Amino acid sequence: MKFLFILFVVMPVAEITLLIKVGQQIGALYTAGLVVFTALVGSVMLRQQGLSTLFRAQERMNSGQVPLQEMLEGIFLAVGGALLITPGFITDVFGFLCLIPVTRKALVRLAGKHIKVQSAATMHQTHFSHMHGSADFRQGHSDGPIEGEFQRDDTPESDPTKKISKS
Repeated sequence: MKFLFILFVVMPVAEITLLIKVGQQIGALYTAGLVVFTALVGSVMLRQQGLSTLFRAQERMNSGQVPLQEMLEGIFLAVGGALLITPGFITDVFGFLCLIPVTRKALVRLAGKHIKVQSAATMHQTHFSHMHGSADFRQGHSDGPIEGEFQRDDTPESDPTKKISKS
């Protein structure tokens, strides 16, 4: 509740106050130009950083890893982009903090300490063990790939439901 009050009441009042003070110092036209300029610079940075993060995520997925870092960075990039589009200097500061790689990675590390990640397999195993006691349904299996052999048998002659008449 306190967060929402700060977000929707205190923040706009602070932004308006700062815009007025800056406008009194440098003029209304320059203040508006500065707000538009920061939005343009932010959109260029967002595009560059977003593509860079996307390519890193694809590399991780191609190597079989979960791109958790990149997903969290993507969230911060989206928030940063939204903050830079919002008129005001305070939101611009926070927006740029989300777009600059060094500060964004620090924010991701900070947020990562408060986020618990659980894969679907882990959730299934936890759910299974709660339902059926503590039996390990994966006993004897490693976390690596399952090795085995297979034979493809999808030729028409192998399907007993299809009858082929040879004339």
